[in-house]
Amino acid sequence: MKLRTRLFLSISALVTVALLGLLLGLVSVLQMAAVQQRLVQDTTQTLDLALQLRQNLGEQLNLILDERTDPKSLVTLQTQFQGLLNQGLEQGGERTGFSKASSNYQAFLQAYRESPAPARSMGVEQPLGAAFNQVRTDLLDSHRQALEHITRSEEQSRDHALLVSGLLGLMGLTVLVLGFITAHNIARRFGQPIEALAKAADQVGQGNFNVTLPVTQATELSLLTRRFGLMADALRRHQATNVDELLAGQQRLQAVLDSIDDGLLIIDRQGRLEHLNPVAQRQLGWDPSRLGASLAEALQRPELEQQLRQVLRGGSLDRPPEDLSLEVDEETRLLSFSLTPVSHPQGPILGAVMVLHDVTEQRAFERVRSEFVLRASHELRTPVTGMHMAFGLLRERLSFPPQARESDLLETITEEMQRLTQLINDLLNFSRYQSGLQKLELAPCTLDDLFERAQARFAEQAADKHIELLRELELPLPRIQADAAQLDRVLDNLLHNAIRHTASGGHIRLHARRHAERVIISVEDNGEGIAYGQQGRIFEPFVQVGRKKGGAGLGLALCKEIVQLHGGRMGVFSRPGQGTQFYMALPV
Repeated sequence: MKLRTRLFLSISALVTVALLGLLLGLVSVLQMAAVQQRLVQDTTQTLDLALQLRQNLGEQLNLILDERTDPKSLVTLQTQFQGLLNQGLEQGGERTGFSKASSNYQAFLQAYRESPAPARSMGVEQPLGAAFNQVRTDLLDSHRQALEHITRSEEQSRDHALLVSGLLGLMGLTVLVLGFITAHNIARRFGQPIEALAKAADQVGQGNFNVTLPVTQATELSLLTRRFGLMADALRRHQATNVDELLAGQQRLQAVLDSIDDGLLIIDRQGRLEHLNPVAQRQLGWDPSRLGASLAEALQRPELEQQLRQVLRGGSLDRPPEDLSLEVDEETRLLSFSLTPVSHPQGPILGAVMVLHDVTEQRAFERVRSEFVLRASHELRTPVTGMHMAFGLLRERLSFPPQARESDLLETITEEMQRLTQLINDLLNFSRYQSGLQKLELAPCTLDDLFERAQARFAEQAADKHIELLRELELPLPRIQADAAQLDRVLDNLLHNAIRHTASGGHIRLHARRHAERVIISVEDNGEGIAYGQQGRIFEPFVQVGRKKGGAGLGLALCKEIVQLHGGRMGVFSRPGQGTQFYMALPV
């Protein structure tokens, strides 16, 4: 039998028994109400007739005692009295007591007719008086019998009500017992299989697909159990397939990570090491026993804790971190690194990846190159300065016609010597910044004054190319601690490049705004722009981009060194044909 059929029959039986009990109680109550109504009507009529008869009998007594009474009036009362008695006899003479009163009244009338002097024959011991008292006693008895009848009817109604109440209580108890038995049977037959299915679902949710399913006679539950078993079996096969695919994917990923030339460290969201590829193990001189340790503790670099925490929050490092210096196999190694967060597609941070690159030889080469450039700049500066001064004296003593070829040659030599001097100065300044010899003279600096000086220096050059030079400051702006002369050099380089790469009729904007605890200074133009592939190397030394090249490619590299020395960072945003924006973020 189906589950819904059993439930329908059980509930229908309970409802039927309850309705029968309710119907029995309703019929009993209506019957009791009808009986009580008839009893009240009959008793009321009986009491009313008895009262009228006593009043009539009293009036007859008054007329009998009065010797001057008109006999016709007495006859009229006697006729009315007999009529009332007849009504009482019609309602039930024996029950109401009116039949006895009627026979005694006839005896009273007979004694009245036989008495020669009725007024003097009303004594208790005389026949007329005795007959009158008997009639009056019968009327009082009828009144008492009516009251007793009411009392007996109330007792009968109460007994009947108790009987109906008992039957209803028994019916309710029967419904309760049947309901309890039905609920117990439903819980035993259907609740246990459902509970077993729920436990099996919990086990499946925990990954245990080898579950024991209940056996039941209910069609629906049997069908549900069979489909649940099919689902568990499908999940079991799917899990086996997924595990195989996951293991295969993990092995492929492991092979890819192990084949990378750079060292790779995978860090969980708590900042602990999860994986080291072989290159990282060789670079750091570690073994897999370091897994599970904190990154800062493993590398003995406390500052990494704050940097890693910032990356795990989804942020980025403000500046390139310093190289890691490690002693591995009695050899000093320098490792550059980068930290990148690993995010879930839906947003949360899952961990971070640290990429290590061995830059020991590169830093040694850069150090040698920096020392060579510094020494060469110093050595070249002295003879070039002497040549420039000697050529100046020679030029003052030589005289050629204005249109002579010699005048053009002298002008060319002057320009090239100035370029050579500027190149040597750039090399010297760049070497000082990279070697840490250049020191900043920090002082309070306002951006408005900084922009005003830069605009004044390039106003004539911009006007010659019909370029509009704009200033825009989003107030309020704080004062910053900076070396104003070095920032002037940065703005000069950026404005010089912007004017050089902006066509006639264009515009250049100097813009400043505050962002959190930094001030963003930008130089924007609507010139030719920079290709995206060249933007990554634009701040490297000796690199020139764009069609208009000149100099040694040290200007932007020098600007970046100055900004980093101030504790800031520098970047570029550009689209070919739409202009370029160089910006620097300086701390407040």
